[in-house]
Amino acid sequence: MKRAYLIIFSLVFLCNFIQTSCQNIPDKVDLPDETNPASKKGTPSEDDIQKFIANGWVRYSDFGAKGDGKTDDITAIAATHLFANQHNLTVKADDKATYYIGPKKQTVDIRTNTDFGSAAFIIDDTSVEDRNAHVFSVNSTKQSFKPDNVSSLKRNQNKLDISLPGSSLVTVTDSNVRRYIRFGPNQNNGSAQTDVFVVDKNGVVDANTPILWDFDQITDIVVLPIDETELTITGGRFTTIANREDSKYSYYARGIAIRRSNVIVDGLEHRITGEGEYGAPYGGFISISNCAHITVRNSILTGHKVYQTIGSAGVPVSMGTYDININRALNITFENCSQTNDINNAAYWGIMGSNYCKNLAYDGCTFSRFDAHMGVANATIRNSTLGHQGINAIGSGTFVVENSTIRGSNLINLRSDYGSTWEGEFIIRNCAFIPRNVKSGSVNLIGGSNSGQHDFGYTCFMPEKITIENLQIKDSGHPDNYKGPAIFSNFNKERNDETHVEKYPYIITKEVILKNVTAESGKPLRVSDNSYMFKDVTVNR
Repeated sequence: MKRAYLIIFSLVFLCNFIQTSCQNIPDKVDLPDETNPASKKGTPSEDDIQKFIANGWVRYSDFGAKGDGKTDDITAIAATHLFANQHNLTVKADDKATYYIGPKKQTVDIRTNTDFGSAAFIIDDTSVEDRNAHVFSVNSTKQSFKPDNVSSLKRNQNKLDISLPGSSLVTVTDSNVRRYIRFGPNQNNGSAQTDVFVVDKNGVVDANTPILWDFDQITDIVVLPIDETELTITGGRFTTIANREDSKYSYYARGIAIRRSNVIVDGLEHRITGEGEYGAPYGGFISISNCAHITVRNSILTGHKVYQTIGSAGVPVSMGTYDININRALNITFENCSQTNDINNAAYWGIMGSNYCKNLAYDGCTFSRFDAHMGVANATIRNSTLGHQGINAIGSGTFVVENSTIRGSNLINLRSDYGSTWEGEFIIRNCAFIPRNVKSGSVNLIGGSNSGQHDFGYTCFMPEKITIENLQIKDSGHPDNYKGPAIFSNFNKERNDETHVEKYPYIITKEVILKNVTAESGKPLRVSDNSYMFKDVTVNR
């Protein structure tokens, strides 16, 4: 009886869901045709439901998706996942189907394993109801909550006075303190002090996700238990028909949001068509936030065309636009991934951007950029090739770059809009650096700038120790007056004698260790054009 009641309840619920979801759809969109055998039934029968549960999986066509590339299938896709979530079933796309996803504001809730297979998905962004609504959202079955007894934290504190149901992600905020006060064309007043870390059931902080700030007053704290089981998203050939809106900072979300920990994305492809002379930027087709332990592997993504607008300082700026966006996320790895367009074509923006992250990694990837805006604690790039925007980062901990080829203006660029700060160590091994601006005669391994006159909301550091071993600098094609490559760019041209005073001191590197660093030009590696600024750096060769 209980089983029969559950089946009847599910059937009634799904009928109501589909009826409600189909309201207000534009006339040009075809609704599921329940009389058409090719599309099966828009509402499954009781026998169908029993079969789905027995099989352990369900297909989009079981809930009326046509997959003909013309009919808007978003309602049927959402209904399929809703049913799968209720019964813990795997969802499978239909072989050879092409699912059209139109302008409707409707986000598909994914909570079970999903196999998109070889199916194609067309996401039409030419006239959407809500640009902020993701098409898919991978969500946790766990419920977040706010603990009552945590009112303050100290940097590197190793335990919280709290008991939890299991390993959990903790996000804390102190809105009284401003960090990352941005400088330059996109200047702003900073963001509330924020941190995210993992604790076990006894409140012990994971040593790999340390607390980075003192929180004298916590104005918000959220605990989200981490799902113990692994959720997999496999396959899928997605194509976005790009928006044609004005070129301003009105970001489009329309992709796959990952909001659950312990997820693997494997074999996904995303392409873009329809980019014209203008358009609004994208916040990331794969958008990872408020989660931990995510791996994206064997996937192909696409860089977005660069458009310009007027920044907050009143001058023209190129808008960042991303296919990968990572925020408040820990232990995120991209393995054996690449992009469809030329990683050295400056017409396309760098493919990835991130904020408030810890332990980001590329392994075996070919991408146009690695980027950490508002900080990353620990990062690794190995066995990879990075294109015209290279490595851009600020943060702390250890940054390892090994067995990789790096293009860009610098081997590693410390973002000047956030103070060119890295409180920790750089380790660079077995790499090749192909400088983008060698024809200008300026080749620097570590780039950035800090005038010492701007308050970024924190003390700014250069890496305390830099180890560079087995590095090839491809600096052929240089001009006649080329002096040779330098370790550091000229971070502050005004800091050239003892009379210069920094209102906000910039802490310089203490030690550089060099082993087998060679340049195609045959010229030796210098310290910097600014010999005074770096006079106290110890260089061991």
